[in-house]
Amino acid sequence: MVENGHGGRETGAVVTADEGTEGKYAIGNPGLPPHAPRTADVDEKSAKRAERQVSVLFLVSIIGTVVFFVGYFAIGRTAEEYADYFDQMAMLRIQNTLLGVGSALAMLGIGMGVVHWARTLMPDHELVEDRKPLRLESDREEAAGIVNGVMEESQVKRRPFMVGSLAAAALLAPLPFVVMFRDLDRAYGDEFSPERMRHTLWDEGTRLVRDPTGTPIRAADVTIGSAVHVIPENLREITSHGERLSEKAKSVVLLMRLNPDDFEHTSPGREDWTYEGIIACSKVCTHVGCPVALYERHTHHLLCPCHQSTFDAAQEFKVVFGPAGRPLPQLPIAVDDEGFLIARSDFTEPVGPTYWERHDG
Repeated sequence: MVENGHGGRETGAVVTADEGTEGKYAIGNPGLPPHAPRTADVDEKSAKRAERQVSVLFLVSIIGTVVFFVGYFAIGRTAEEYADYFDQMAMLRIQNTLLGVGSALAMLGIGMGVVHWARTLMPDHELVEDRKPLRLESDREEAAGIVNGVMEESQVKRRPFMVGSLAAAALLAPLPFVVMFRDLDRAYGDEFSPERMRHTLWDEGTRLVRDPTGTPIRAADVTIGSAVHVIPENLREITSHGERLSEKAKSVVLLMRLNPDDFEHTSPGREDWTYEGIIACSKVCTHVGCPVALYERHTHHLLCPCHQSTFDAAQEFKVVFGPAGRPLPQLPIAVDDEGFLIARSDFTEPVGPTYWERHDG
């Protein structure tokens, strides 16, 4: 050990810099490793082979888009022609497979093609460039030089077939998503129907039946605190499986019974919408359309599991928490001569999320 000049001792395990030796132990900049050229950089045949591989991947993307449209239009229309439920389901499984495989190939082909292009044909050497101050008089020339350099390095001008296949794939790939979004508000024909969500299968006198058994519901069988999942009785009359699913998605209802004294407010015109504390509402959340199926009997709250929107059944399904922008639509109900619950009418407002064509008058 030696004295360190500050009253302590040094063991020699740690090297310190003495006066005049500050740079003795410094590690110099090793610089960039030597660049190893790829096969495509030195062999034009390898570059052509890489170009063909990239073009094939872009063509795969185009084929995937075509497969999607075949499944969406051809198989989808074919499924509606089958009356048998199991035949319809078999065709729908084929359709879903084509939609999934087609959209996957459309996106995967473009992604893999661009990555392979960058790894095999674009320059891969590393550059270090010091930041330079901008000079207004040379900004235009510098920007043009950068663009020209990028065009040259990406070999866009030298390989037109590869660029053309990329352009075709990029133009076709988004079309499946455009078609799907367009179809969100499409009626069962070929024309748009902005009022489609305003009407459901519920009508005056339509019985409320249990989902999925289809058993009619007597008012006397609904106890205070209970909640029943309900569909319209006439749903079973629809033979097309796809149409039946679409109508069910709009018509599903949650039925519950409260103590009549628990109702906090009744709007003018809704005095006869309930029966002895039995009240019904749409299960489709007004936020993004998730099924509202969680009921808490003590607080009378309905909870959407997707984004926690909470509705109060005692306040005509008013939003008390969460992102939903309006109450759940209430279904007016009554009792027929046999004691079964029936609808007084359809919903008086569109079900589901708010959309841009919706008008409440």
